Amino acid sequence: MTEQGQRPDLPARPAGGDAEDDAAVIRRSRNEPEHFAVLFRRYAPGVQRYVRRRIGAGAADDVVAETFLAAFHQRSRYDLECESARPWLYGIATNLMGRHRRSEVQQYRMLARTGQDPVTEPFTDRVDAAVSAEGQRGPLAAALARLPAAHRDTLLLVVWGDLSYHEAATALGIPVGTVRSRMNRARTSLRRSLATAGEPEPDGPHRDWSAVTRVKES
Repeated sequence: MTEQGQRPDLPARPAGGDAEDDAAVIRRSRNEPEHFAVLFRRYAPGVQRYVRRRIGAGAADDVVAETFLAAFHQRSRYDLECESARPWLYGIATNLMGRHRRSEVQQYRMLARTGQDPVTEPFTDRVDAAVSAEGQRGPLAAALARLPAAHRDTLLLVVWGDLSYHEAATALGIPVGTVRSRMNRARTSLRRSLATAGEPEPDGPHRDWSAVTRVKES
């Protein structure tokens, strides 16, 4: 990263542009490529957090860079009827993480064995000893590792990517009904795994892992 977080292999940051919606930014970038950097400034931190939660810090920088470079090269095909590019970017990132499935599952299994979370702890500043979800992180991680990849992608786009069901559907290129079905099956599987492990369903607020089984449709 260079000064102010700008990658040297992305277009230089333009002046202005923050008031435009994403579709307008992409439309303008087709003739003024440097304008695409507005989207990088707008969404890179969130994409970075999402990717890092899933595959760890080691590969996250590369995946994030590849996400925005892929988006830049695909901008001519972007549907300008979609004002927000967020689902599109998270979908690209999720697809790129496909080659890191093994690393992701290994991290969940390590957490299940040791109770040490190598993904969320490095950038989680909140410390709340009263959060009851702490004891369930291991069982939840083990259950996530056992989920089918498509169900895990859908669940974590909603939980950690903070996408709505409709946005997750856009990101994954599937009907919203499929998102609902995958979410229901994933939550049922996780709750069943917790019950089998003798753990109560987590109810602590504001915690990455406790949120996994408590997602409401949005």
